[in-house]
Amino acid sequence: MTNNNQTGWNFDNSYARLPEAFFSTLNLNPVRSPETVILNKPLAQALGLNIQALEHETEVFAGNSVPEGAFPLAQAYAGHQFGHFTMLGDGRALLIGEQITPEGERVDIQLKGSGRTPYSRGGDGRAALGPMLREYIISEAMHALGIPTTRSLAVVATGEPIRRETLLPGAILTRVAASHLRVGTFQYGAGKGDIEDLRALADYAIQRHYPHIEGDDNRYLSLLKEVIKVQSALIARWQLVGFIHGVMNTDNMTISGETIDYGPCAFMNEYDPETVFSSIDAQGRYAYGNQPGIGGWNLARFAESLLPLLDENQDKAVELAQEAITKYPELYKENWISGMRAKLGIFNKEKQDEALFEELLGMMQKHQADFTNTFRALTMDKQEEAIFKSGEYKQWHKKWQERLDRQEDSRESSQELMRTSNPAVIPRNHRVEEALEAAVNEGDYSVMERLLDVLKDPFAHSGDQEEYCRLPAPSSLPYRTYCGT
Repeated sequence: MTNNNQTGWNFDNSYARLPEAFFSTLNLNPVRSPETVILNKPLAQALGLNIQALEHETEVFAGNSVPEGAFPLAQAYAGHQFGHFTMLGDGRALLIGEQITPEGERVDIQLKGSGRTPYSRGGDGRAALGPMLREYIISEAMHALGIPTTRSLAVVATGEPIRRETLLPGAILTRVAASHLRVGTFQYGAGKGDIEDLRALADYAIQRHYPHIEGDDNRYLSLLKEVIKVQSALIARWQLVGFIHGVMNTDNMTISGETIDYGPCAFMNEYDPETVFSSIDAQGRYAYGNQPGIGGWNLARFAESLLPLLDENQDKAVELAQEAITKYPELYKENWISGMRAKLGIFNKEKQDEALFEELLGMMQKHQADFTNTFRALTMDKQEEAIFKSGEYKQWHKKWQERLDRQEDSRESSQELMRTSNPAVIPRNHRVEEALEAAVNEGDYSVMERLLDVLKDPFAHSGDQEEYCRLPAPSSLPYRTYCGT
């Protein structure tokens, strides 16, 4: 046990008060010689933790010791994986408890890669160092970009190798989340066929994330609408920075509206809606351009799981669910168009704005223009790439300038809006790989630390970010990511 007064752990375990069907209590799976390789000190401070004491909490981050007040468990859930339904669960993760922050917020503290659980399905329950560091980098970059996301508190090297295609150094990541409630959690509840268990789960989700709807006439319909709302906003934010999740299974869609599970994710360089990085996504189901549609598909599965709660009459329940789901495309488009207006310095609304945006994107695809750097060049008015020398761009630029003239806001205001909407830096894939290679193969974490330092203020547009804006050298091989997390 650790001393809460020294470290600042302030646990509650509300999830453990749900029906037992939704979790399994666990014993720890200790590792041999753990070492903390990175600790997120700003996040620790926000959680109300004592950084000096936390630096000696390696045993907790390794799953070797349980903090006072914790209640280790693995959550059960289901999921459509690449369209195929499977009953799942935390196969290599351990929820140790819910930290109550000094502001009264409740967040999950989860160990990922902590060993086998009842849901491991023959796996070893462990994780490799590279993928855990990758999640740390990308999740912190997403947070800095202002995109709702789970975060990473620490990564511990276990001192034990794990076997994949080869032997790899093992690691455990400590993940912080608003909760780990997923669309797949509700699919699991619905699949069990116990309506009272499903109701308990829905009431819990409402109380934890959307307490303002508790008094609604049909709070379960309101829950569906709230999740549709937050997910439509989230996926629009992904599209606006060129983020490709890579594995948008229903168990990777949260009820809270946070991005979760950074497995084969990556950021797009050249703009192309068909961009896929994941090595296992052979059909391109989760390509960049498909993400909004997949979001709607996943939400439809969420609606199906709620049908028994929406109305006692099944036909009426289906009608209510369908009506709610049909709002998703419109909500998504509103969020995306609003974000594109900001990226181009536009404050007011005009009907033809979408056509203006699509014309620009079409040119970017035709000229294989880099997504992030194109908007950065427009922001800084340094238009040197090939796309900016084309006649079609000059025609588009004239339309854009005329559009800016039709609003009351000044050009200075427009440029400031663009500066705060277009990141100068993203976690470029080659930079992430460079950092991981140095850390995993050489034990050198300085490359990763430097990258994290640059990524923590992506809208600074500062000189020291310049080298991180550069594209990788041309390669004959496409960049591929793997489901290592």
